[in-house]
Amino acid sequence: METESRSDSGSGEDSLDRLLPPTGAPRRKSATSLSKSEPPLLRTGTRTIYTAGRPPWYDEHGAQSKEAFVIGLCGGSASGKTTVANKIIEALDVPWVVLLSMDSFYKVLSPEEQALAATNDYNFDHPAAFDFELLVATLRKLKQGKSVKIPVYDFTTHGRQKDWKNVYGASVIIFEGIMSFADKELLQLLDMKIFVDTDSDIRLVRRLRRDITERGRDIEGVIKQYNKFVKPAFEQYIEPAMRLADIVVPRGGGNMVAIDLIVQHVHSQLEERELSVRALLASAQQTQPLPQTLSVLESTPQVRGLHTIIRNKETCRDEFIFYSKRLMRLLIEHALTFLPSQPCVVQTPQGHEYKGRSYKGKGITGVSILRAGETMEPALRAVCKDVRIGKILIQTNLDSGEPELHYLRLPKDISEDHVILMDSTVSTGAAAMMAIRVLLDHEVQEDKIMLVSLLMAELGVHSVAYAFPKVKIITTAVDKSLDDYLHVIPGIGKLTNPCDWMMEPRNVV
Repeated sequence: METESRSDSGSGEDSLDRLLPPTGAPRRKSATSLSKSEPPLLRTGTRTIYTAGRPPWYDEHGAQSKEAFVIGLCGGSASGKTTVANKIIEALDVPWVVLLSMDSFYKVLSPEEQALAATNDYNFDHPAAFDFELLVATLRKLKQGKSVKIPVYDFTTHGRQKDWKNVYGASVIIFEGIMSFADKELLQLLDMKIFVDTDSDIRLVRRLRRDITERGRDIEGVIKQYNKFVKPAFEQYIEPAMRLADIVVPRGGGNMVAIDLIVQHVHSQLEERELSVRALLASAQQTQPLPQTLSVLESTPQVRGLHTIIRNKETCRDEFIFYSKRLMRLLIEHALTFLPSQPCVVQTPQGHEYKGRSYKGKGITGVSILRAGETMEPALRAVCKDVRIGKILIQTNLDSGEPELHYLRLPKDISEDHVILMDSTVSTGAAAMMAIRVLLDHEVQEDKIMLVSLLMAELGVHSVAYAFPKVKIITTAVDKSLDDYLHVIPGIGKLTNPCDWMMEPRNVV
């Protein structure tokens, strides 16, 4: 799963709600056998958005509590490993599946090795041709739920391209390659090992077709390489690895019975790993005082007056928007006071020194939890010049009640920035916790994250602070309780989602 096509796609700023299924749409059921239904995603020209989100992969403490399920596919060159992998993905019918190819991890060749490769005299079918150290580190990190960068190997130049692919958010990882079972550390990361067994004559025909049409090779060179390297490597390294497999799939992608059995097993494993985070948060008894990491905007007569207007059920839409924006501006200004600063001296136009302060950090990124968090972006842009903006779409699953991650787009090198995470209201804290977990998975430091919200419930404050004690929590008010529908009480604005009033009307398809 590339970040561009799954979780970090596109660069447009238009909102995403028009691409989502209508509220109340029936939830797709997991297939326990081969499914012919449409995949749970929607594609546009620049992005892919899952209509079935990624459920929590962490516990109520915010810690990683379940790893991705890793399927290892081994087999000879052109045995149909990728075809089997795609058939499994299609039949699984679950979101957030990553297909990782071992071909991405060929070593960078020296000039001498480049010359051998140009004459088909370099052995690409030997374990030494692969960068197992990078491969194991990348797969381990991806299995742990972290964001990773995948090298892109160019088979024409026999080198890695400059830009690597960002991959994140795997529930299932399908890893395929000719040497998938050749490394002990790699084997330990595989939860299921599958060997694709295909007749050697079929594999040779497929390799001829692929290398000539896709990789620009001539027929003599392909046959030379096959006889000199590919066939001996299969006999020495690959075929003996069949004994390590949990399942052997004869005939490759055409063996639908074997694929169906694999899919059923994966579904059973995923069901065992399901978590219920929101229920644990909602049932928690919060008896501790509010945490020291919480900062509430001083309740001046002006702030109190703004709250009076936006909490009043008689307030019209235009007034709600106007006074909410005023309050958001004050909130963002307050949040910026917690950014690190350092002393500095400047010269005034009159030729005198002024001892002031300047921001001590590399950059500032605002990340909005869609859709309500988008309403706070104008306030941030108004006071923070050239701020970078990221977006995370989290929606509640109507059947399970759990938050689910559908989409994210984060700026490059966000790990080096201070991040202002924005949401309009926080009730249980489940969505905020998921968004913070996403940022941590992208190596943002916990003490560089500020959760900024117009209104929070005490439960949400405690949930976030308990799970992430270094995150700064900033709001204009903290309300005491939640109702049976998890709405903040006494609350703000419209009963369901106050910031629906702040959004422009859109068509939902």
